[in-house]
Amino acid sequence: MTIAAAARKAPREGYSQALIRLGERHQDLVVLDADCAKSNMTNLFRERFSDRFFNVGISECDLVGTAAGLALGGKTPFANAYANFLTGRAFDQMRISVCYANNNVKIVGHNAGTSAAQEGATHLPLEDISLMRSLPRMTVIVPADTVEMEKAVEAAYNCQGPVYLRVGKLPVPIVTGAGDPFQIGKAIRYREGSDVSIFSTGMMLSEVLPAAEELKKRGISAEVIHFHTIKPIDVEAVVGSADKTKLVVTAEEHSIIGGLGSAVAEVLAEHRPTRLRRVGTRDRFGVSGKMDELLDWFGLRAANIIQTVEESIQGEI
Repeated sequence: MTIAAAARKAPREGYSQALIRLGERHQDLVVLDADCAKSNMTNLFRERFSDRFFNVGISECDLVGTAAGLALGGKTPFANAYANFLTGRAFDQMRISVCYANNNVKIVGHNAGTSAAQEGATHLPLEDISLMRSLPRMTVIVPADTVEMEKAVEAAYNCQGPVYLRVGKLPVPIVTGAGDPFQIGKAIRYREGSDVSIFSTGMMLSEVLPAAEELKKRGISAEVIHFHTIKPIDVEAVVGSADKTKLVVTAEEHSIIGGLGSAVAEVLAEHRPTRLRRVGTRDRFGVSGKMDELLDWFGLRAANIIQTVEESIQGEI
């Protein structure tokens, strides 16, 4: 089955389903929301566990501070809000009350990336991973689809300490399998290759895989490695693949500043200097439109990845 024909489902659906299953098993799990429960699908958790759900209103700073207090009281809070407002407005609370204090809080940024497209240009969080990566002790997870999202929620709960989980709102192709491994900090190799290493994160895996298929038809062997965890980055996977192919291309639905591309560049600079190209949004704000239109606008398609690889191999860039 081709990626184009793959089933599509919103990552937020997998998030809400996993949250309910965890809630059934763990009485310490509580959920907070900044008045976006229907959009974030945390309303489904509220329907099952009303005594463990807290709507703090449109106040992201209060959301994070309250979650930190609940963590101090022995609870495991999942604090939910739109990613652009959550990571921007509540950065100070996350820095001090969550990360500096090393509280066991799970920060969940919704409407991530281009999935916030039709909510307006100002609502597109294209810098959230960069902000969260900068915080000491913060683990950063960016799942590819709803299947991997369910595993990520479970892993986030079991990870002691601050976690940032990025959740998309709109349907994306399901490209991972229920049996695929998931371990925080361990990347997954989906294809072996010898000419170029293509590293993906988030929903960009659904663009990277068909790009690799097309490159194969053109005589280029592409290795595909998916980084569902941006921090801690899998140094061994980065270096091992770069050693083999001598060319790395990263693909992310996020700014190339501070995201996967930056994390990989840091690893390569310190351990194995290697040619690197980054596919992502390029130092710009979002625009309004449909998600598919924005993926085209920002150049986040398989065709853009293919072009980047071919230009690099031909030595044009």
